[in-house]
Amino acid sequence: MKILVTGSAGFIGSALTLRLLERNDEVIGIDNHNDYYDPTLKENRLSRHINHHNYSHLEMDISHREHLEDSFSKFKPERVVNLAAQAGVRYSIENPSVYIDSNIVGFNNILECCRHNNVKHLVYASSSSVYGANTNMPFSVHNNVDHPLSLYAASKKANELMAHTYSHLYNLPTTGLRFFTVYGPWGRPDMALFLFTKKILAGESIDVFNHGKHRRDFTFIDDIVEGIIRTVDQPARPNIDWSGDDPDPGTSKAPWRVYNIGNNKPVDLEKYIKVLEDCLGKKAKKNLLPLQPGDVPDTFADVEDLINDTGYKPTTSVEDGIQKFVDWYLEYHKDN
Repeated sequence: MKILVTGSAGFIGSALTLRLLERNDEVIGIDNHNDYYDPTLKENRLSRHINHHNYSHLEMDISHREHLEDSFSKFKPERVVNLAAQAGVRYSIENPSVYIDSNIVGFNNILECCRHNNVKHLVYASSSSVYGANTNMPFSVHNNVDHPLSLYAASKKANELMAHTYSHLYNLPTTGLRFFTVYGPWGRPDMALFLFTKKILAGESIDVFNHGKHRRDFTFIDDIVEGIIRTVDQPARPNIDWSGDDPDPGTSKAPWRVYNIGNNKPVDLEKYIKVLEDCLGKKAKKNLLPLQPGDVPDTFADVEDLINDTGYKPTTSVEDGIQKFVDWYLEYHKDN
């Protein structure tokens, strides 16, 4: 299958690309190589697959419509996975316009290119942050998500709505995946696990927000990738039982779906740090701070729909996942 992956030098995009190439798909990767974090890490991720005979790489920004249109016309992908987006809840509070360019304008360009090039299925990254002010746990795709707490969250909710419009008007199958706190080898340096590991090893204090009273549905990268592949292979279908009299937020009369991809086992941040300490063989010095603007105290994914529709449920424990991250981190930083 010919699959276009945006954000192919990113954490999730690179891991996904490797798995797709392993099963003999042809992959067209797009990434803008921005400097939101150290581009060297992106280049090193990319080096794992850039010379593969079934991989083509394009350095461009999805907000540049003409370049994107040319790429779709040239390669004619059958399916598209859009993982290119400006990441970071906290960053969105200080740099809102960046999120409009990438997450709104860029995503609209993706939708238009899919529409005009007979793409059979668009899978795109949403986020658990869309649940915003919701406190009813576990978070379900069948609950409304109308109270985002950051522009990042609002942009991801907007993507879901935009995708629904194209599914309805043009019969384009679209699936949004609400990722829950992804971690693992080759992860982003601005994420907690990366920051904590670096500072603990250096003997520096780690910033622990909400005084450590967070619960997160930490989800290992391999589980995320498996969930993406399962949904890529199964284009969204209309829910024939959907009714406008009692509208289900998670399905539609159109070929449109959203799924949670989380571990379905929320972990206290204090336990997460304890597991990391055990893996590193070193105690953390903690700087306890209040909850940051835009953050939510807890996340917990209801993954029943993912299991029912794809037969898949994430299974990696934080003990196994953190150990794999630490092993990678120590090896990677021997040479970088």
